[in-house]
Amino acid sequence: MSALLFTAQSLPYKREKATLRQIVVALFGNGEERMSKKNHDSDVAFIKALAELLQENDLTELEVMREYGEDDSLNVRVSRQQNVTVAAAAPMAAPAPVAAAPAPAAAPAAAAPAADVPEDPASHPGAVTSPMVGTVYMQAEPGAPSFISVGTQVKEGDTLLIVEAMKTMNHIPAPKAGTVKRILVEDGAPVEFGAPLVILE
Repeated sequence: MSALLFTAQSLPYKREKATLRQIVVALFGNGEERMSKKNHDSDVAFIKALAELLQENDLTELEVMREYGEDDSLNVRVSRQQNVTVAAAAPMAAPAPVAAAPAPAAAPAAAAPAADVPEDPASHPGAVTSPMVGTVYMQAEPGAPSFISVGTQVKEGDTLLIVEAMKTMNHIPAPKAGTVKRILVEDGAPVEFGAPLVILE
């Protein structure tokens, strides 16, 4: 078992440093059987729990190694991007001469550059984000039609795409009924936890 340590800042339930075993027990109850026996369903649950731990404690990255036997182990790295908002400074309008034409006409021109700042897709209310780190697949198998395209009408629960993690294909369902307005990822592209995948409206 790994001796990876997490600081007190990252774990609210223990004041000193906690080992991976303590984290697994805290997340899954008595984790000894799960750590000793390979089970892909529990691996996916383990990754999701690590992702939640990452989010709840405002961490940017977590890396864990689980050993099942001499030649069998699982390495998991869960990370997320921090949203950094950069405010665009509006250009300063040159002072108008006293005898010049009316100055108020310059105000709309100064406000125009702010409208050109692109919207962050992750902040869109219809954004569907990745629940894990993995690789995106837009169809069930090579050569099959894509699950969705821009303009597709979907019902709640319809598969939008697949995120593959540790050779497990995780179908990402539509959280609500709507129309696919934007697809923000490409087939075969890697994605991070929390990355926006699709915009539904």
